[in-house]
Amino acid sequence: MPELPEVETVANGVHERVRGARIHAITIGPHKEPLKSTPAHLEETLTGARIERVRRVGKTIVMDISQRDRKAAQMTVHLGMTGRLLVSKRDVPMPPHTHVTLHLHDGRDVRFVDPRRFGRVGIVDEGTEYEGPGKEPLTITLNDFVALFKGRKTPIKSALLNQSLLHGVGNIYADESLFRAGIRPKRHAGRLTRAELTKLHAALQTVLKHAIQLGGSSVSDYVDADGVRGFFQLEHRVYSRTGEPCKDCAAPVQRIVLGGRSTHFCKTCQK
Repeated sequence: MPELPEVETVANGVHERVRGARIHAITIGPHKEPLKSTPAHLEETLTGARIERVRRVGKTIVMDISQRDRKAAQMTVHLGMTGRLLVSKRDVPMPPHTHVTLHLHDGRDVRFVDPRRFGRVGIVDEGTEYEGPGKEPLTITLNDFVALFKGRKTPIKSALLNQSLLHGVGNIYADESLFRAGIRPKRHAGRLTRAELTKLHAALQTVLKHAIQLGGSSVSDYVDADGVRGFFQLEHRVYSRTGEPCKDCAAPVQRIVLGGRSTHFCKTCQK
C-alpha cells in the first residue's frame, strides 16, 4: 500500500501538471467499490470545476476545486493497495481497471486506476476542510511527538502505524525509521526515553523527506503521476531484507510478525 512519500509524490506530480485546469467532463466506471460518493454527486461537483490545488493529507490525495457561485469543494483519492492517479493525453490508451476519469479542457485526462478496487474516490461536502485523523509526521514538533507515546503500552512499531496518532506512516517507513534510530520495534512506546524518542523523531522525518526526494518506494504497483517508479527501495536498510546482512554490522536482518504486519530489524543495531 502506498505510504506518505508515495502519496506525496503522486499529489505533487498531479498538482504540477493540472493546477488551474478546468474539468470538462467526468467518466465513471461500472464498479461501485471505489466510489465513496454517488456518481451523480461526483459529476455534479466536478463537471466545470477548476482545479486549484492537489495535495496530500495523511495517505489521502486531496484535490481542491472551485465552481462559480458555489462554495469550494474537495475530491479525495485514497490509492488503497494498487491504486494509481495518472495524468495522460487523451489519445493514450485507457488502462484496464480505470474507474474514474476527469477529462480536462486542454485535452488531457486525470485517471484513477485500481485493479484490486481497494482505493476510494469521494467528495467532501462543500465548505468542509478534509483533515486526516492524526498528526502530520513531517511537521510535528518534538514535544508533540514525545507526548503521543506517553503511557502507551503498545509496541513502538504498532504506535507508529496507528493513523489516529500519526497519519501517513506505514510499514516500510516505520521499519526504516526504527532502524536508523536504533530502537527495536517490540519495545513499549511508553517506556522509550526522551532521548530515544528524539532520535526517532529525527529519523522518521529524515527518512520520509529522503523517500519523497527519490519518488517513494516501488515495491509493488506504485508509480507516480507519469507512471514512473520510485527509487527509495534501493535505500532500504531492513525492510523486506530478511536474512540479508545488515548494511551497518553485517548481522542477518530479522523478520517477525507484529500486530499482523511483517516487521524487519537488526538485533545488533537496534536495542
